[in-house]
Amino acid sequence: MTMAGNLQIGIFDHMDRGPLPLARQYEDRLRLAELYDRFGFDRLHIAEHHSTPLGTAPSPGIFLSAVAQRTRRLRLGALVYPIKLYHPLRLAEEIAMLDHLSNGRLEFGVGKGASPIELSLYGVNPADAEPQFAEALNVVMQALTQDSVDFAGKFYNFRDVPVTMRPLQQPLPPMWYGVSRPDGAARAARAGYNIVGNLPATMARDVTGAYRAAWAEAGRDIAALPRLGIGRFVVVADNDSEARALAARAFPRWQSSFWALWDARGERPPVPMPDTFEGVERMGIGVAGSPRTVADTLSAQLDEAEANYLLGRFAFGDLGFEDAARSVELFAREVMPALKGETPTAPLSVTA
Repeated sequence: MTMAGNLQIGIFDHMDRGPLPLARQYEDRLRLAELYDRFGFDRLHIAEHHSTPLGTAPSPGIFLSAVAQRTRRLRLGALVYPIKLYHPLRLAEEIAMLDHLSNGRLEFGVGKGASPIELSLYGVNPADAEPQFAEALNVVMQALTQDSVDFAGKFYNFRDVPVTMRPLQQPLPPMWYGVSRPDGAARAARAGYNIVGNLPATMARDVTGAYRAAWAEAGRDIAALPRLGIGRFVVVADNDSEARALAARAFPRWQSSFWALWDARGERPPVPMPDTFEGVERMGIGVAGSPRTVADTLSAQLDEAEANYLLGRFAFGDLGFEDAARSVELFAREVMPALKGETPTAPLSVTA
């Protein structure tokens, strides 16, 4: 099954700590966002992490408000808000505010929080993850769609709270959920969420298949199917050897950030992660190479996964702005058209 005619392509950024001063890193990421906007990417998704170098955007809304002012068509959002770490009424107000600041370009993801260590550091019991998430999400949805909030639960209680801000997009902005298993995909389908997973293509196919089955069982039109995505590390250069050298150099710094909190506790994370970029490629969650190599690899993976959304991670580790910008430019000029079945574009400029 080919998804070329319906494929959309976005960007995911952990905003992991690089070697530059933080103010410079933020500015470089904003410059990259301008390129994503100009080069035709569909969305920019920002991760949220706390007390770890894996994420330097612990308040993604602040960074996204800057992105909204530096871009014009790029859709944007957090992937995901770990909503148990927020007061749910305040989060709903932030979502509404960002939607207006971006002129209706916001899309937001919700989740329980992938790291139990981060939750516990913020005083949230990981054992309460599921029920507290469900309550918080209920409150957020009321606050985004109703004139007042009334809720009585174990973790939250509100009575007749006025809602004075609604999102620009009605009834609400598109929503996203990260999935790794078919049962999670089925729940997301019943809720109508877009999904994405950092999964090898064979595992992703099980997830997208479960989503389609649940979507059909709910009586929904297959033509209105949301985005079913796979996430990939991507490094593009003029030739394979140059791209692989860049990826091999950059990845250990990202991986060190990924492990930081777990290493400090002497624990192992629940998500396996290879030690090298070669391992990432063998696992099937990343690719480094020339435009042709990257296009061929990703096309085969998208077809096998039966995905209609590709989420590329172009800035990570110690990749500098120039290397990341060149990778993005080559991808947009040569890889993106190949994946979508279109004619390659004319040379693009990262300085225009």
